[in-house]
Amino acid sequence: MQSLSIPPNRRPPRLAPPRRDTGRRDPAPSRWAYRAQRLWLTPMFRTALRVGLPIVGVLLVVALIFASADRRAAMAGAFTGLVDSFQQRPEFMVTLLSVDGASPELSDRIRATLALKLPLSSFDIDLTAARARIESIDAVAQAEVRVRSGGLLEVRVTEREPAIIWRRASNLVLLDDTGRRVDDLAFRSERGDLAVIAGEGAERAVPEALEILAAARPILERIRGLVRMGERRWDIVLDRGQRIQLPVEEPVAAVERMIALDEAEDLLDRDVISVDLRIKDRPVLRLAPYALEAVRRARGIDTSGSDL
Repeated sequence: MQSLSIPPNRRPPRLAPPRRDTGRRDPAPSRWAYRAQRLWLTPMFRTALRVGLPIVGVLLVVALIFASADRRAAMAGAFTGLVDSFQQRPEFMVTLLSVDGASPELSDRIRATLALKLPLSSFDIDLTAARARIESIDAVAQAEVRVRSGGLLEVRVTEREPAIIWRRASNLVLLDDTGRRVDDLAFRSERGDLAVIAGEGAERAVPEALEILAAARPILERIRGLVRMGERRWDIVLDRGQRIQLPVEEPVAAVERMIALDEAEDLLDRDVISVDLRIKDRPVLRLAPYALEAVRRARGIDTSGSDL
């Protein structure tokens, strides 16, 4: 029988000797332990355990506490009492109200409008609403409201300055230079320094009326007032019942021409009832009846049959 020879470089591998059971625990981790270790090494998982788990626990406790209506009411009452005790501290109490920039009458009206029952906590005062109530007064153009140290509520107002008197059918009204109402006026003599306007829509054209009065300054002492005609134009009424009828367009320029004509011819000192300036460069004069008759006689016109 022929024997087989194995080359030295092709020797069969050595077999490991069988493992003997020595009763000792395998140090290698199990599959679940390995996965748990890998999970613990994840930063997001560690953060969730350190932060998320306590938050969840707190939320559960809070939910259990607020599940009871009695506990909710007790906690709300305790919180309200704490807030009230803080807001009612002496350093937050307002005890004085100061009104600056207003006349005594307006100051009394502001105090009555605010109607604050002092002392009062500054937390209970709505400064924005207080300012809105003050500026709702016609005589107030602007207001500032702030709480000062020492328990002082300071109100600074800017009054509307009356610029003209508006004669209505039932009463007299003071208006500022924009046409905003300032106050009622009992008697015309109380503000003799102001001119009077009348007519439908006169209050909406106050700026133009003031410009006309400024241009008519040389005859201002004779002006009794301005009358709005048809809500379109003005008539100037003088003290002798004379009227200057102004055009719709460029009334100030027409007044300036009228003043120049009067200074040159003493026109308004004559027996003129009205001067119509509505047609540019063609003033029309209306004479008194007796003056017109005198003119006709001077020109040799027979007036015997006239009804003048």
